[in-house]
Amino acid sequence: MKVAFAKPGLPKAGCLAVGVLETGILTPSAKEADDATCGALTRAIKASRFSGKADQTLDIIAPSGLAVDRVILVGLGKACDVTPRRMESFGASAMSAAEKGRSTELTIAIDVLSETPVSSATLAAHAALGAALKSYRFDIYRTKQKPEDKPAIASITLCLDDAAAAKTAFLPLSFIADGVGLTRDLVSEPANVLSPSLFAKVAKGLEKDGVTVEILTEKDMHKLGMGALLGVGQGSEHDSHLVVMSWQGGPKDEAPIAIVGKGVCFDSGGISIKPAAGMEEMKTDMSGAAVTTGLMQILARRKARVNVVGILGLVENMPSGTAQRPGDVVTSMSGQTIEVINTDAEGRLVLADALWYAQEVFKPKAVIDLATLTGAIVIALGSEHAGLFSNDDGLCKALTEAGTEVGEPLWRLPMGEAYDEQIKSDIADMKNTGGREAGSITAAQFLKRFVKDGTIWAHLDIAGVSWSKKALATAPKGASGFGVRLLERLIANTYETPLHPVTEKKTTPKKTGK
Repeated sequence: MKVAFAKPGLPKAGCLAVGVLETGILTPSAKEADDATCGALTRAIKASRFSGKADQTLDIIAPSGLAVDRVILVGLGKACDVTPRRMESFGASAMSAAEKGRSTELTIAIDVLSETPVSSATLAAHAALGAALKSYRFDIYRTKQKPEDKPAIASITLCLDDAAAAKTAFLPLSFIADGVGLTRDLVSEPANVLSPSLFAKVAKGLEKDGVTVEILTEKDMHKLGMGALLGVGQGSEHDSHLVVMSWQGGPKDEAPIAIVGKGVCFDSGGISIKPAAGMEEMKTDMSGAAVTTGLMQILARRKARVNVVGILGLVENMPSGTAQRPGDVVTSMSGQTIEVINTDAEGRLVLADALWYAQEVFKPKAVIDLATLTGAIVIALGSEHAGLFSNDDGLCKALTEAGTEVGEPLWRLPMGEAYDEQIKSDIADMKNTGGREAGSITAAQFLKRFVKDGTIWAHLDIAGVSWSKKALATAPKGASGFGVRLLERLIANTYETPLHPVTEKKTTPKKTGK
């Protein structure tokens, strides 16, 4: 979808979206459209239940006096609450309402509000991001669609006084939209298309953006002793892979941040097979790897001044004559042995070797893993928060703040040695499952055994948030891309200084004489 920025003015075609504050107070742009129609917008508000509350919309056929087809009134809430995040919802609401009509062009008016300290350029850029995220569709396999099911909007124009500044502000946000889109594409692809090998090829494609990509084969992993990861994929016809993506945007001698993503391209449960109902959703069990891939694309495209390594453990968990059995004992890369009680507790086996590899090879300053790891986290938190587990309070605080900023909330759960009793094995160093009680916590306790002493680590269980059965504020039904923006913001806030290089392009550094 094309995004443009222009000077203020009533458009000559398409659909116009204007903001309305709570209690029906018209913004300057809405007032201009109201005056042009002799008060038609005010009358429409009085005749409806629209009050200007945040994200409310009122869609009306354009009255005489306007050249557009329709006018969409979008609630902004209170003026003091108009933040960049609120503007993302504003843009998304405008897009959602506009797509219900036949117009192919959407114009969104952005106003300067004295109660809002944020510049109109920043607000416009975030409104554009919200519209772009909401416009996402994955329908490449649909050969027949009703006209009303096809998205009509092909371009949006945001009108404000400082259009040039808004365009500059939107550039890094456009990279975020692309990265989230890539993540959603990967999660949405069916497993008969997105095998571990094809996923690895997609990751390899990031080399064109400057990412260094290495793909480890099963032979490579056997040499490294990755018995935990390889055991998960041994029942599948598709080879397993470990993908290592490196972005070097910081000093060469600076330790990287390691992001480790679970990439089970399809999880049947293996011999401990899942119930048939809902098993089709297990194509999304590679969401952690998808988030990691989308994140790496963003960092590379905006030339992030930080060193980051993204590691994907890509496998398929299938039942067959060669599949791993309950009761098997595998040896991980760390040398620790694991008794496999349930082959459906496979993600932690994949992460065990991927986490150890990240630490052995890269000596990172912090490690964060993402995984659709447990159904227990869905029972605990539903689809509102991702679960957060960590051995470091500072990293937890930074992650939580980043999630709050971008609307991807986390909830920290406890950890402790008392839970280790549940994964104690009679014949190996540990079991791969601790039973139903505290299932998400015992999974995190399992992963912690593959985190070296002194390593700062966090585990994000995204099982409840990676796929949505209903439309979200800035996402349609389906793959959400949860985690991409969270980690991008964490890295920008905590590890990357002083500013995004895209922003710094406006300033020419002074010569130092060195």
